[in-house]
Amino acid sequence: MRILLIDDHALFRFGLQELLERRGIEVVAAVGDAQTGLQQVAETRPEVVLLDMRLPGMSGLELLRRLRALYPDLPIAMLTTSAEERDVIESLQAGAQGYLLKDMEPDALISALGEIVQGQTVVAPELTGILARAVRGDSRPTPPSGLAELTPREHEILCHLAEGLSNKAIARALGISEGTVKLHVKAILRKLEVHSRVEAAVIAVERGLCERRNP
Repeated sequence: MRILLIDDHALFRFGLQELLERRGIEVVAAVGDAQTGLQQVAETRPEVVLLDMRLPGMSGLELLRRLRALYPDLPIAMLTTSAEERDVIESLQAGAQGYLLKDMEPDALISALGEIVQGQTVVAPELTGILARAVRGDSRPTPPSGLAELTPREHEILCHLAEGLSNKAIARALGISEGTVKLHVKAILRKLEVHSRVEAAVIAVERGLCERRNP
């Protein structure tokens, strides 16, 4: 995996670069401003861009829009401290394939990057509620017919996804293997006709499927 990191905080930028490289991930460049970031994307052709929301001169959101116009298929993920609803929604609407928070665990970050490179949209689990509110404010069509096809176990796992739990945490909660959870998650995504666990979680929250879990 070849990553371009754009973040104006030098200590964070270099620290993350070292962390990623220790995990065998190639950081093609780590730069601190939008203009240099644009140049490096053109020169290095990374597989994914990690982009801070707050940048000098041009905001991360503006840079995201510029990059999306120039490189429609380039995976781009925001990596920021902002959990503001407006930032999350505007980033996804502008074409970000990920919205990740800087305080997430390194393993979770690397896993998210892998999913983003594979074409999935990944949002930090604690931001699922924001997406659900956005969906409720949208004029969406009727709920997916696949909801009725979910088995009781799949429904249970879907509710855990809505709580923002990882596969490992779900496996621990249910007393099953992580591999079994992955198979169930794949089945859930297929039946709901969505591409990411975040989208599935939003459907669960928006439709109130798991309210009985919290009496």
